[in-house]
Amino acid sequence: MNSGHQHRVFGKRAQEHILILASGDKVRHMTVRPWMGALAFCFVGVFSIGYLLATSYLVLRDDLIGATMARQARMQHDYEDRIAALRAQVDRITSRQLLDQQVVEDKVDKLMEQQMALTSRHGKLDNLLDRAESSGLTDKDSAPSAPSSPVQSYAPAIKDKRASLDRGGIEAIEKQLASGAPADATPDNTTLAYVPATETVGDRADRIFSKVTLSLKDVEQDQRNRVEQLTSDAGNAANAIESVLTRFKIPMPEAAAKQDDEDDSAVGGPYVEPESNDEFNNSLVALDGALTRLEAVRSTAESLPFRNPAVGKEVTSPFGNRRDPFLGRLALHSGIDFRFAPGEKIRPTAPGKVISAGWTGGYGNMVEIDHGNGISTRYGHMSEVLVRVGDTVGRSDVIGLAGSTGRSTGTHLHYEVRQNGRAIDPVYFMNAGLKLATYIK
Repeated sequence: MNSGHQHRVFGKRAQEHILILASGDKVRHMTVRPWMGALAFCFVGVFSIGYLLATSYLVLRDDLIGATMARQARMQHDYEDRIAALRAQVDRITSRQLLDQQVVEDKVDKLMEQQMALTSRHGKLDNLLDRAESSGLTDKDSAPSAPSSPVQSYAPAIKDKRASLDRGGIEAIEKQLASGAPADATPDNTTLAYVPATETVGDRADRIFSKVTLSLKDVEQDQRNRVEQLTSDAGNAANAIESVLTRFKIPMPEAAAKQDDEDDSAVGGPYVEPESNDEFNNSLVALDGALTRLEAVRSTAESLPFRNPAVGKEVTSPFGNRRDPFLGRLALHSGIDFRFAPGEKIRPTAPGKVISAGWTGGYGNMVEIDHGNGISTRYGHMSEVLVRVGDTVGRSDVIGLAGSTGRSTGTHLHYEVRQNGRAIDPVYFMNAGLKLATYIK
């Protein structure tokens, strides 16, 4: 009764579906419930509706596809524009590097020309400085010299002609050139055609070359100032020596040179254009002329008896009138007597040629030396004569030994200076020698 009541209330119970899966000996089963079928049906329905809606939207909205294609086209154009801008930038950088290299090479050539000019000038100047040093005008160690290393430079891919340059100078300038920010350019999408102006290798090279050029000009100016100073000093020294020689009526060496220059009776040769009228070369020519003049007058002065024959010795009788020690009456003393020890060495006051050597009357053993220009010196009362007529003697040669031969009251040296055969007070020559001490050896 109860079961019949139950069927009347709930109705007939639905039959369940069972799926049986067999695989070999294994058998599986799964009960398919109604709610599972409803869920699957709903999923398929939703997917189908979504697909239909999406397809309809795409079909109905063609402008969306066109917009997408247009966006892709714009992106492609942007990339093409960027590539073109980058290519243009690469071309500009390459061109700038080539120009920088050409500029650097041109400046290297100019600096090398200046360096070669300075080196050539230094060679000429070095010879003149040696002459000036030998003339007592300067100390060679204090004179300006050419740069210790040639002026070098850096340039990309320098040709073989640079291979002979000094590595020290190259490395120094390379270090300066490398001490700056590199000239790089990384444009972005907003600045494709513009790159900020940065300092390039060429700019740094131009700055460094300017400094080197100024340094070379300073060296050149120092050389020119030194040459001018030496020319002035040589002229002043020559004038001082000439003033002394003029007082003794000694002919100037330049007078004979001028006469030789004016003599055109036996000269000739092909015509050649004169050397470049460079200011520095002209100053070197002026210095050469001043040194030549100084050397000529200095040589003349050194050949004359301007020195003291008995430095530190006592003068026992000066030049001039005196009472004769043997006759007791007034007589002219034609020289100066110096007290010497017996056998002491006697040297000449200037180089020359021996024109008399031996016993000469009241002089006793006497040596006379001809110094040119009409000037001669006599050394009397020697105990022994050590030279012969015709010998050429220098200042350091010993011509005899002190004694007391001839008209002499004791061991001494009788020293005379004669010009054109006439006796002159030797004090005049010795005083002039003191003034010339800084110019002659």
